[in-house]
Amino acid sequence: MSSPATRSRENTKARLLEAAAQVFAEVGLDGASVEAVCERAGFTRGAFYSNFDSKDELFLTLAAGVADARVAAVRTRVEQMRADGELADDCDPTDLVQQIMELGSDDRLGVMLMSEIRIRALRDPQFGEAYLAQEREMVASIARIVEDIVEAAGTLRLRLPATDAARMLMILWEGMTVRGAMAGRDDAALRHSGGEELGRLVELLVES
Repeated sequence: MSSPATRSRENTKARLLEAAAQVFAEVGLDGASVEAVCERAGFTRGAFYSNFDSKDELFLTLAAGVADARVAAVRTRVEQMRADGELADDCDPTDLVQQIMELGSDDRLGVMLMSEIRIRALRDPQFGEAYLAQEREMVASIARIVEDIVEAAGTLRLRLPATDAARMLMILWEGMTVRGAMAGRDDAALRHSGGEELGRLVELLVES
């Protein structure tokens, strides 16, 4: 059981992250100053720096939360489909991927946040290194989900290693959601367009 001090610290961190997301949505990454985040969360700079070393760390943590939520939504859907017997030997992998992704947690704010963070990573090598480390963790998580689906379906076979397939799926998904956001699509439409393109890629990656 966590102590009251630990719970208080976790609550402070969560409120700072929530405030950072709100400020980012209004003014973008560069405009989301430490002061603005603290003011929105109702904390002092001291409270901020007791939880984060810098604004960069704050937004990397926020980006990790976006990525984790995406992966968690996909894993939950896969586990439900497994329990319902939808990952059977005769399942259609293209239709399967579309069903999974269209019930994900992606939204326009997450797309904007990740896009600005990638720009920051391009400009700052140290920040870029930290971002790539996070990305490798996400690819590994997606690869495990891919392996679980292949194992559950039984008759599916990948044409390349799961990690390579996961990286290709992630890159395509991110590209399509960015373009969907540019086109002004709502959250549901973002997931639908990305799911369609992923389905086409799966046809190339899978032997059934």
